[in-house]
Amino acid sequence: MTQENPQPPDGNPPYHPDDAPPRPRTAQELRRHGPNLAEAAIRVQAESVTGELTEQRDRWRHGFTRRRVMAGAGAVGVASLAGQIATTRVAFGAPATTNRALVVVFLRGGMDGLSVVVPRGDRNYLNARRNIAIPDGALIAGDNRFGLHPALAPLEPFWKSGRMAAVHAVASPDASRSHFQAQDCLERGAASTGVHTGWLDRVLTALGPGTTFRAIAEGSALPRSLVGGENKLVLQGIREFDLQGFSGVRASTLTALKALYTGLDDHPLATQATETLASIAAARKIASKDYRSTAQWPGGGFADQLRDVARLIKAKVGLRVAAVDIGGWDMHTNIGGPDGGDMRNRLNELASALGAFAADLGPALDDVSVVTMSEFGRRVEANGSSGTDHGHGGLMLLLGGGMNGGKVHGRWPGLGAGALDQGDLAGANDYRDVLAELLRSRLGVADHKPIFPGLKHKEIGVFR
Repeated sequence: MTQENPQPPDGNPPYHPDDAPPRPRTAQELRRHGPNLAEAAIRVQAESVTGELTEQRDRWRHGFTRRRVMAGAGAVGVASLAGQIATTRVAFGAPATTNRALVVVFLRGGMDGLSVVVPRGDRNYLNARRNIAIPDGALIAGDNRFGLHPALAPLEPFWKSGRMAAVHAVASPDASRSHFQAQDCLERGAASTGVHTGWLDRVLTALGPGTTFRAIAEGSALPRSLVGGENKLVLQGIREFDLQGFSGVRASTLTALKALYTGLDDHPLATQATETLASIAAARKIASKDYRSTAQWPGGGFADQLRDVARLIKAKVGLRVAAVDIGGWDMHTNIGGPDGGDMRNRLNELASALGAFAADLGPALDDVSVVTMSEFGRRVEANGSSGTDHGHGGLMLLLGGGMNGGKVHGRWPGLGAGALDQGDLAGANDYRDVLAELLRSRLGVADHKPIFPGLKHKEIGVFR
């Protein structure tokens, strides 16, 4: 004779459906189980599922149907969780194998590199730029060929200590002067439109699994460079990361949500649900701590985003890749000179935020590589509105550890009439060569071919 409800191996008494508390029959009864109806529905369903698991583990082990749970909870809360899973696609669990991180700052609009890193004593530059030229006497730092715009003063200490450098006359394989087309090519990392993923997504593939926060984009949308199948998060501040449409959910309700997906072994949905809930818990833990910094952070959205990145790096949550945007570089008018104008204003914002970021990290900056990118440079000659129009060769700024800093790298084609590309600074250096060198030297990605298909790599010598 077989025993109907055998004693389980753990010694606990067997569960019977009659032992379960009665299900709420009215909204008033449901409200007793939580701070609001949505959370109460989740908690009631979680209690039911937890009890049933004791008796029905075999059924759960063979798979879990979302339809059953969503029907039991009135499609409240769990649907919100499903939405969060679909949008974040997190991968929580595998520890980071290195502390090194890459931070990509995209300067949208086409930054005029000739106003930022200026060729010293170049008569072609001075004649072409007229009233918007930066004279030699106003330049700071740099090297024997170039000087920096004085608005980059917050970054001067890092340049002089060898933790900042630049590469001039950089360009992508696409010679388009269209913002959309040039940005698309740059962020795909390939000239062929047959390459659909972003270059940073392919970097994540090469790096392998990581933590929830291994890849983030600060802002409201995923940048083109991160488009693809790898896991990443889009954050509008670490404090804002929560269940979509269900922010502020109580910790006990998160525990109940986790219980709904318990006992499913390796079911993909259960894994993603657990990962999502774990990422929310981690974000809340980081956000709950007072963030103390000796750096003088400026205000503004860009600085706030960089401070968020610094906070994640210092929290050691396994951040490997971060993408941040700052617009406003399409200066057809009023670029200005060393003492005022749109360029000085925009560089002040960029440099003060990057300087605070570097100061905040302190010694941890040695494990970080910051690189700025922009879709193209500007024409050499100033236009009639004290600005510059779309050009070709641009500029990359680099900040962090492990580099041959304090100098401007790359082949310089010059600004003579015969050296120009249809009136533009020529693109003498492929931006992908800079990135391939960075990835190999700093992140251990030796093979650049899957990330930059078709690139015939040429060493530039930015990194040691």
